[in-house]
Amino acid sequence: MRAAVVQVATGAARIGVIAVMAFAVFGPLANLALWAFAERWYTPHALPISWSLRWWEIVFRPTGDAMASLLTSVWIALLTVIVALLLSIPAGYALARLKLPFRTLIMVLFLLPQAFPSVSIYINVARVFYALGLAGTIPAVVLVHATHGLVYSVWIATAAFAAVDRDTELAARDLGASHFHAFLTITLPQAAPGITASAIFVFLESLDEFTGTFFVGVPQVTTLPLLLYNAGMGGNYQIASITALILLVPSIAFMLLVERFLGADVLSRIGR
Repeated sequence: MRAAVVQVATGAARIGVIAVMAFAVFGPLANLALWAFAERWYTPHALPISWSLRWWEIVFRPTGDAMASLLTSVWIALLTVIVALLLSIPAGYALARLKLPFRTLIMVLFLLPQAFPSVSIYINVARVFYALGLAGTIPAVVLVHATHGLVYSVWIATAAFAAVDRDTELAARDLGASHFHAFLTITLPQAAPGITASAIFVFLESLDEFTGTFFVGVPQVTTLPLLLYNAGMGGNYQIASITALILLVPSIAFMLLVERFLGADVLSRIGR
């Protein structure tokens, strides 16, 4: 009898933990979905009083700011991926294959952008960019996003190159291929899944980046996160919720791709 009571209590505790975790994950998403279709909603009502698609029409209106901001965000994210890969591919290959002095220190240096409060860093970056005349331009925003994205791209690219069997590259060299040709035809294709995953991480990081864009790009550059912030601060929760749901779609899609491309064998080599 006592064992049965303990078993029931354990099962109830597990269900309670799962329910709390589900609420923590899906509760905010449900709130966004409700606000996206709510016409009027105020306390003490638990659900919206009236529903409407009017806000969706406003967001997707050709003359509205949402689609222009989305295109700006995607364009900046694509440029950020290009800049990050141009730097991370050679850096990742060198860190994975060459016997560099202070290799661990170099890897740690790429983590420094995450080690300090971002606001203080971006304030100083904005001051430098204003002095150089770069503030309020897309190149300035891309530089800020790329600097932040290198944390992901360099570490993942290093792991991807470290996971490639060196014997295949050496075999190509023995058959007469140059070092660069062996890299392009042997090493790079095998590291492509990891590099693709790093590009996805950088793209998503840039797409959702707010703080750096706010300090460096405003008011000339308006991305979707900035539009979300302005709508939320203005009390227009419908527009803010729809914008957040739009940002959520590529995040979920690309994270599924990351799971597809980035396996445990690649992750296990990070930092080696």
